[in-house]
Amino acid sequence: MIDTSAFQGKKAAYYTLGCKLNFSETSTFGKLLGDMGVTTVGKGDQADICLINTCSVTEVADHKCRQAIHRMVRENPGAFVVVTGCYAQLESEAVSKIDGVDLVLGSNEKANLVQFLSEAWTQPRKGHLHQYHHVKTRDIKSFQPSCSRGNRTRYFLKVQDGCNYFCTYCTIPYARGLSRNPSIASLVAQAEEAAREGGKEIVLTGVNIGDFGKSTHERFVDLVKALDRVEGIERFRISSLEPDLIDDELIEYCARSRAFMPHFHIPLQSGSDEVLRLMHRRYDSALFAHKIHLIKEKMPDAFIGVDVMVGCRGEQPEYFETCYNFLDGLPVTQLHVFPYSERPGTSALSIPYIVSDQDKKQRSRRLLELSDRKTQAFYAKHIGHEAKVLFEKAGIGKAMHGFTDNYIRVELPARLAHEEYDNQIRRVQLCDFNYNRTALRVELLD
Repeated sequence: MIDTSAFQGKKAAYYTLGCKLNFSETSTFGKLLGDMGVTTVGKGDQADICLINTCSVTEVADHKCRQAIHRMVRENPGAFVVVTGCYAQLESEAVSKIDGVDLVLGSNEKANLVQFLSEAWTQPRKGHLHQYHHVKTRDIKSFQPSCSRGNRTRYFLKVQDGCNYFCTYCTIPYARGLSRNPSIASLVAQAEEAAREGGKEIVLTGVNIGDFGKSTHERFVDLVKALDRVEGIERFRISSLEPDLIDDELIEYCARSRAFMPHFHIPLQSGSDEVLRLMHRRYDSALFAHKIHLIKEKMPDAFIGVDVMVGCRGEQPEYFETCYNFLDGLPVTQLHVFPYSERPGTSALSIPYIVSDQDKKQRSRRLLELSDRKTQAFYAKHIGHEAKVLFEKAGIGKAMHGFTDNYIRVELPARLAHEEYDNQIRRVQLCDFNYNRTALRVELLD
C-alpha cells in the first residue's frame, strides 16, 4: 500500500516528447498522480514534481530530451525530477547524471512509476538522487495500460507496445522491448469507460499495433470488430499500421464498419525495393501499392497518410527518384517526411553509401512539396460537400477547429463558434480554404 499523504497538495509539471503513444502514457501518469492528491501546476507556478516522458527516434529527439530536462530543472528549482520513456531506457545512466535529475525509469519500470516515485520520495536527500532503473530489452515485459485524453478532445487507447521487427535504422525495439498487448476484453472495458466519461472519438495507439495478439493469441481485426460495438463511441481511428499487417479482411471491415473512420496512416519509409531490403522492411513496393489501391477501392474518400524516410544509408540518387515517382503515382493524401538519423547500435551503420546533409534536405523538400500538392488536391475535391465534424475546444474569441470523418481539418469562424460545440459532432458544409490553406472553412447545417 502506497502512503499518499506525502503527496497531498503537491504540484506536478509534465513534458512529453515524441509520439501519440507517449502523450497517452503521460496523461495516464498525470491521472495516477492526481489520484494521489497531486495537481497539475498552474501557469507561473513552480512544480514540486517534474515528469519528462522522452523520445529517442532520432539524434535530434535525444537533443530535445536533454534540453527539456535542463529547462524543467531550471524553471522548477528544488523539484523532484523523474525521466522516463525511450531515451530514458536507452541512456538510463547518462540521463541520471544530468544535473537536477532524481529518478530515471526505463520501459519496464514506468508501469510502476507511482511505486518507484513513492519509494524514492521518502528517501533522505542532500541534493538530487540520480537514481536509475532499467532492464535489458529481452526483459521488458510490463504493459502500462493507457486510455486518456489529457487536454485533448479525443481519447488515445494504447492497444500494444514494443516491436519485433528490428529494422536496420531503428532503436525502438531496444527502447520499448518486444511486442506485447493486453486482452481484447480489457481494451473494450477501457473504451466503455471513455464513453461513460463523454468521449466521442478514440485513437488506437501503439508501437506496431497491427502486431496485436502476440501476448493473447488474438487478432487485430477482432479487436476492431469488438471496439466497433462499443456504444457511445462514435469514431475510432487507427494511428499507424505496417503495410504487411493490413490484411484485406481489415480493410473490408473498416469500409462497412459503424465507427471506424476512412482514415489510415501507413509507414512506407521508401518506395525503392532496394532501399526497403537494406532497411529489412517486410514488404515491397508492390504490396504497399496493393494495399493503397484496395483502400481507395473500398473507401474512395479515405485519407491516407504515409511515413517516408529520406537519406538513409544506401539511398543512392536513383533509388530516391524511384521512391519519388512511386509516391507521385499513388493516391495518398499526405506524406510525413523524416530525414534519416544515425542511431548508435543499429545495423544500418554497416551500410557503406552515406547521403550528405545537403542531399537529405533537398530530398525532404521535394517530398514535402509533393505532399502539399496531394493534400491540397484532396481538400479541394471535397469543397461543397456535406460532412460531419467533431469540434475541439477553442479559446474565447478564436475560431474552432475539428476534423471530418476522413480527417479533413476544418475551421469555424470565431463569430459562429460556441463553447457548447466542443466535443460535439455537427453536420457542416465544406467551403473554401482558410487564409493559410491549412483547413477548410465550414458553415453549420444544424
